[in-house]
Order: sequence, then C-alpha cells, then structure tokens
Amino acid sequence: MVTLTHGGVYYAGGKLIPDSPTAAAEIKNITGIDLNKDTARRGTMASKILTAHNTSSDEEKLRIKFDALASHDITYVGIIQTARASGLKEFPVPYVLTNCHNSLCAVGGTINEDDHVFGLSAAKKYGGIYVPAHQAVIHAFMREMFAGCGKMILGSDSHTRYGALGTMAIGEGGPEIVKQLLSRTYDIDRPGVVAVHLHGTPRRGVGPQDVAIALIGAVFASGFVKNKVLEFIGDGIAGLSMDYRCGIDVMTTETTCLSSIWVTDDKTKKYLEIHGRGNDYSPLAPDVVAYYDGVVDIDLSAVECMAALPFHPSNAVSINELNANPEKYLREVEERAKEQLKLKSEFRITDKITKDGIRVDQGVIAGCAGGTFENLCAAADILSGSSTGNGSFALSAYPASQPVFIELTKNGAVPALMQAGVTLRTAFCGPCFGAGDVPSNGALSIRHSTRNFENREGSKPGDGQIASVALMDARSIAATAKNGGILTAATEIDYEETERNYTFDDTVYKNRLYFGYGKADSDAELKFGPGIADWPEMAPLTNDLVLKVAARITDSVTTTDELIPSGETSSYRSNPYKLSTFALSRKDPEYVSRAKAIAELESARREGKEFSHLDPAFDTVIAAAKKISPDFSPENTSIGSLVYANKPGDGSAREQAASCQKVLGGWANIAHEYATKRYRSNLINWGMLPLTIDGEPPFEIGDYIFLKDVLSAVRDNTCSVTAYVIKPSGETVEMPLSFSSLTEDERGIILAGCLINFYRNN
Repeated sequence: MVTLTHGGVYYAGGKLIPDSPTAAAEIKNITGIDLNKDTARRGTMASKILTAHNTSSDEEKLRIKFDALASHDITYVGIIQTARASGLKEFPVPYVLTNCHNSLCAVGGTINEDDHVFGLSAAKKYGGIYVPAHQAVIHAFMREMFAGCGKMILGSDSHTRYGALGTMAIGEGGPEIVKQLLSRTYDIDRPGVVAVHLHGTPRRGVGPQDVAIALIGAVFASGFVKNKVLEFIGDGIAGLSMDYRCGIDVMTTETTCLSSIWVTDDKTKKYLEIHGRGNDYSPLAPDVVAYYDGVVDIDLSAVECMAALPFHPSNAVSINELNANPEKYLREVEERAKEQLKLKSEFRITDKITKDGIRVDQGVIAGCAGGTFENLCAAADILSGSSTGNGSFALSAYPASQPVFIELTKNGAVPALMQAGVTLRTAFCGPCFGAGDVPSNGALSIRHSTRNFENREGSKPGDGQIASVALMDARSIAATAKNGGILTAATEIDYEETERNYTFDDTVYKNRLYFGYGKADSDAELKFGPGIADWPEMAPLTNDLVLKVAARITDSVTTTDELIPSGETSSYRSNPYKLSTFALSRKDPEYVSRAKAIAELESARREGKEFSHLDPAFDTVIAAAKKISPDFSPENTSIGSLVYANKPGDGSAREQAASCQKVLGGWANIAHEYATKRYRSNLINWGMLPLTIDGEPPFEIGDYIFLKDVLSAVRDNTCSVTAYVIKPSGETVEMPLSFSSLTEDERGIILAGCLINFYRNN
C-alpha cells in the first residue's frame, strides 16, 4: 500500500531510479540527457516555485515573499495587533481574514463577535478581504478564490495546503504573517523535496482521507518527511478528481512536512475555470530529470478504508483489520491514554465492542478536509433512502462554504442527507478543535476532520470528562451511519453513485464579503471590543539568564494543543494575558502558578526592588552563580521560566503555544528536537531560545538553570550555550545546550526580546 525509499532518487521519463553509480547511464539511456545532479535537484516543481519567490541572491538561504496571506479568527487579531505595534501601514498583498473558527459566541459573552467587528474594521483600514462567519472555512475559500499554479500562499493555520491546485502553501505562526505584512521575508534554508508517487486507482468506497491516513501512518513516527516539501507525481494522479486531490493534500500537514505541490493537468485547469480563474492555470511537472531526497510510493488500488485511532492521525489501521481484532487495537488505545493523559478517572474504549461490532456514538463530516462537495455527495449517495437511526448515534455535516452548500442543495444531496437524519450546519471549523459537536463523556466519535489529538474534541480530563475521536473518510462514516452506528468500511456496503456536476456560484460572496485589497483607508478607525488587549512590554535579552524549570514534559511528542488548549480557551485569543492563564492547563495544571511566581521575581528585579525573599532558594542560586561566574550580577540578569519537553510543537500553527509562555515570563524551551519548523519559529519570534539537549536532562521542576553569556552566543551565532543546573541544595551540574543556526533577523529578534521590539527598533 505505502512503501518508503530512503536516500536520493531520480525521476526520469516517468521512472524512479535510485541514486547509484549506474544511475547516470540508465538516465542517459531513457532520456538522452547527461546527468547533472545539481540541475536535477532544481528540476522539481517545488524548487522552481521557491526560486521564483526568492528575493535573496543565495539559492540555499531563501528569503521568500508570498503572493497572498490568510488567517482566521483565532489568529488574525493578535497578528494585526503585532503588526500595528511594529509599524503596519497597509496590507502589501491580499490578506484574507476568515471567521470560521470562533463563529459561535457560546463562551466569553460578546468577545467572539467583537473580534469579528475588529476584523472588518482592520480590512477597511489596511485593505484586506473579510469573510464573515458561516460563509466559508479558511482553506475552502482560499482554494475557491486564490490558489493558482505557481503561486505561494502563507497562512496562520497549519493546514494551509493548496498543492493540488499548483500552489505551494505553508502554515506558520502569526509572526511569520506579520513579517509579510511589514514587507519582510520568510527566511528558510532550501528544503529537501520528497516525491509522493501515486499509481493505481482507488476502489469504490475508498476516499481521500483513507489515502491520507495511510500516508501519515507510514511516515510520521520516523520523521521521514519532516520539514520537507512533498511533491506528488505519478500516473495515479490523472484518475483523481480535484476534490479528491485536495482532500489528500490538506492532510499532509499531519506528516510534519513543510509544504506540498502536485502535477497539474486538464482537471486542474477546469477547476480554476469553473471558479472564474482560468488565467491562474499553468501546467506544472518535474523536469525530464528531477532529483528527490526520498520517495513515498502509494499504490492507490491497495489502499483500504482506514481509521486513525485516538490520539493521533498517525495511529493508522484499516477498518477491516480493526473490526477483525477490536480488543487488540482498542486495548492499545486505553494503554496509550493511561500513559499519555495521566487520567484521574478510568478511560475505557473497549466497552464499545459489542456482538454486532464496534459501536460508535457520533459522526462528523466537517471542515477543510471533510466538508467538500464530493465528500458530502458521496455521503448522500450512501445514505439516500436510509436512516441514521433514532438511537444514541448522531451524524452532522458541515459544507465547507456557502457556494458548496448552495450546490448541494440544488443537486439534491442536502435533502438526501437531511431525510436520512443528518444534521446540516454552516461552514465552521469548530468540530476540529473542540468548539462544536463536543461528544459526551466516554463517547467515541468518528470524524472526517484533520486531527484527533487527546481532548481536542472538547472534553476536559481534569473535570473527569474524556472522549475520543477516530479519523475516517466521509464514505465510511456514512456507511457506519447507515449501519446504525456499527463501525463499517464503505467498501463493505452496496450503494449507487449519482453523477453530480459541480458549478461554482459566487453570488453569495459578492453580496456578503468585503473585498478591500488595494483600497486601504488610513482614516478608518479600528473597532476594539473589551476583550482585545495590547501585548505587554517585553524586555530585551540580557547577557546572562537565570531560568527556573516551570514544566517538565516527558511524553514522546507534545502537541501545541497541550501547550495551549484549543476549544473554549480560544475565545480569549485577543487578550494575551487572559489566554496565557490556560497554558499547559490540561498537561500540567500547576505550570501557570509556577511561571507567575517566577515572573514576580523578574518584575521586582526590573523595578529595582529586593526580590530574593520571593523565593527562599534564590539566595542559594545567586551564591552558586557567583561561584561559576565571579562577575555575575543579579541586577543585570533577567530571571524567567522555561519549559522542557522531549519533542514539542506537533500540530497547530497557533503562535499562542509560544506567546503564552512569553507573556508569563518564559525565556526558553529545552527539547531533544522540535516537532515542527513552525513551532521553533514561533519560539524565536517571541524572543525565546529554542534550545536542544542530548540525553536525559539533569534537572527537575523547581531547579534553576544559569545560562552564561547567552547574549554573546546568540549574537555570534555560536549555536551553543554554557548552562549550569543549580539545585535547591546549591549543587551545580554543567549542562551543554545548543541551538540550530539562526538567521540574522532571528538573532535580532531574540536579542530584542521579541519580533515586535525588533521591528519597532528598526
């Protein structure tokens, strides 16, 4: 089904040829071309698009400017506030502000809608494009209205992926959007490129989510494609519709790749023409000879209906295998939950096993991955004339945009779904991050959405609530609904496929959206609600740091949802301090109080007050630091907190995972490695040190760490820091720490204390 080829591979004449001493002769025989490896490296679609958007003279150290930007209502207020503080005057490229995450005002009073009002006022003042709530989820809108061949788009949502439409799209934290708004660049070393070779034809009932889960399951744990670009090639692409391609593509984020790009063809051209943008089409393909850093080979005909079991999209198993061995797989989920969640109450999922099969409590088809036209048409075909039943199982569906909803209404899919018992909702991302369709305690939900991290569906383990989500394709979710909530693969049922042609009617957009790009009105006033607050002042880096360990997380991977929970907490996204009080609340509930206590020390120090009495151990720390460095001066040394995790930052692009730590006085993370490039960038943009350590850390929560000459290390880019663990007893342990090479701007940002300070100073 999925096989991996490690090491370099050439793609020549439609054939994959491993990099070996005989490769040149074989390529010459096939193509008549004398092999040049450097030329072949530049022969990928990804390389050509990156080069076209690079403003640097250095082809290895890229400085990218994007064609368009996109944010949603969990991120755009903070981004615009940051950009304002840094000198924003006008949006220099199209910037789309969608309202698809906090569309419901169920938490926090008026603050969600207040942010929407702010967003519209910002679009008018700075020249943006404003998409009101319930009109479209961010990625559906960008596919419909902005993606085009050869373009690059940057979004402050991790699932910013439009590769199937010929667009290299990247999801990053908000500060990277800020840089583009200030006409700065996205700085990155030229990434590696991995080919995803598709061949064969999917069986009926196998959907894009099935292919995506198989792909994620094959590559995630090993980091095979981490921070690389996935380039989709092969004759299997021609047999896939555009919705199918986009459905696979949007899930590539869960592989931890940087971006994606696909071969384009007449189907791509037709899609763009249907959306009134035929001029955005151009044929994209690798050169006659192209070099890849590895290959993921997928036989589409062998892909089965899949499930990603709790609590990660990479926990992949075929539905038929799961049904054949339910005790084995569900018991593994229980063990994983016990280890990962450290639950106070018992979690059971094996109780879903019945004599009829695995009983499911809820189904959801939603968001940028699930709510597409073809997914909902397929669900309608499967459920037409059937019933989801009147028991505990319930199924809801969210068309990804109003134009899609209109088309589904016109072609009969909506009546078919509703008559079967499916609840239809408007365009909304809520079920994907715990702000809609939260299942009951103990429930198992199957979802065609993007993620199934623990508690992401909205439960609160600290309050004795725990539910779980398995990711599946819309087709198998509909098959399960048809079977009364008993887990069923779509390949195991009979159904007729109805041919439903898709047309795009943008009348609703013309009537409802604000299109203000190029029409900035500097006199327009921003409208602030009471929940919107400015960023607190952040101090520049001092030569030395004394940091107290406020959290020590030992899980193999730590998601951004664990660092700052999604769901209801996102309502406070526009108040940095209020949001920060939720940091690590589900992973380490004592973290915030520890960080606040450390911040009090720093506050007193900066005000010139006596502060050692605030922590009885601090006199010991000062004495130990002076032994290590006789010129140590506590008055000139910042005091802060740090978080340790083995591999932090998997998942969402939300910069709040880092900014909340900074607001609470954080100065650093220490990790074995960072799960994603975007989380490391978020740390840097908030002036935090992205440190790494080899081996087990010799410190515990409550220990202090003295970082000597850290300012010099950052300024000179030595990539190492001399650190000493200071125990409450006064014992010291030398601890080598390092950081990957920083760009000139990254060094400036850390030295200034955060991106806001850096741009304000420049």
